[in-house]
Amino acid sequence: MVLNQEDNSSEYNNPIVQQYLNSPEKLKQLHRRTLFIVVLSQIFGGAGLAAGITVGALIAQNMLGSDSYAGIPSALLTFGSAGAAMLVGRLSQRFGRRTGLASGFLAGGAGAVGVVMAAAIDSVLLLFASLLIYGSGSATNLQARYAGTDLADFNQRATAISIAMVSTTFGAVAGPNLVNVMGEFAKSMGVPSLAGPFILGAFAYTLAGFILLILLRPDPLLVAKAMEDMNKDERVGIANTESNHHAKNQRGIVVGALIMVLTQMVMVAIMTMTPVQMRHHGYDLREIGLVIGIHIGSMYLPSLITGILVDRLGRTVMAIASGTTLLAAGIVAAVAPVESMAGFIVALALLGIGWNFGLISGTALIIDSTTASTRAKLQGSVDVFISLSGASGGALSGLIVAHSSYPALSIAGGILSLVIIPVVFWLWSKNKNVQAG
Repeated sequence: MVLNQEDNSSEYNNPIVQQYLNSPEKLKQLHRRTLFIVVLSQIFGGAGLAAGITVGALIAQNMLGSDSYAGIPSALLTFGSAGAAMLVGRLSQRFGRRTGLASGFLAGGAGAVGVVMAAAIDSVLLLFASLLIYGSGSATNLQARYAGTDLADFNQRATAISIAMVSTTFGAVAGPNLVNVMGEFAKSMGVPSLAGPFILGAFAYTLAGFILLILLRPDPLLVAKAMEDMNKDERVGIANTESNHHAKNQRGIVVGALIMVLTQMVMVAIMTMTPVQMRHHGYDLREIGLVIGIHIGSMYLPSLITGILVDRLGRTVMAIASGTTLLAAGIVAAVAPVESMAGFIVALALLGIGWNFGLISGTALIIDSTTASTRAKLQGSVDVFISLSGASGGALSGLIVAHSSYPALSIAGGILSLVIIPVVFWLWSKNKNVQAG
């Protein structure tokens, strides 16, 4: 499935790529076509992503018989996502987005098959190994947001991210609400019902991979690299400002990464333990699926509006909005009566919206601060830290709840999210000093 280097080298230099470089109108058409293909793949990728979020913790709880380990599936998914993020980023940098993203989704599909097999034979070791591989799909789902920005103008980048992300909503919301249906389908095949959503995940991730592998031509990142090379001569006269721009770009990368790391950690920690908390208080799988579906919808559905706000109001304003929204989510989750499902719905909806604000503003900062020649590799490295922060949040969440409480976890997460505010003010003040100088 993976193209060799020669194939991509020829694609990079062939006349098809060159005709886009020589025609701004054709370049705009390619950008729109790329967004459409990314949207199509993300619809299926979202369904695959939702399966592990909805029932991963419950499978571990059943197999291991303890809430203390309920956060392990989330941790494994995000550790696997971390490794895959780096590999997908490096593959994309070397061979193009098509090869990197398709490989990641296909690996995620294989991991989902492994989870189903593990549930069927009651093998914890196979479950853990498969969840690691399944994390590739999650990493790829996130990195696909970059593909739509390779050919976007500065004032369109956050909007392009949003278009890629909002399309994930369709599959991501449908996935949790198919828990019962897929559970019945799994039982009809002699497989435990909780493995049902992973059957959906295997199909969805594999289909997303083939869509990108077949349709994403010419590769947007390879075209962006060619554009960058063509414009090198125009940048000869600005060497005296290069050091200032480099320093500004380095800060943008650091701050963008920190925003996404913090939002991911808080979101994963609270989200992971919510199904367990609900199960303890008598909610069934249908109700849990509804709450998680609303949460995932809140993660992705606001994207189109968020992207416009990030492009118009600025990255800093929306990053601060992320921190305050996550704080509100933590407070609601901690104080809402457990007897009312409305409390879980509001808390998880705010949690998703806060994550959305942070991811899009942070991603836009990363894109602003990189060039096509290094972008995919650096984006993959940043996503490694995002995944590891999620793994930490997932692993610690079960232990915190087991030794304290779900409200304590929620309040701690809300307070941690406020660190975003001084971080973005630091970036703003430093950039202001550079411009003044």
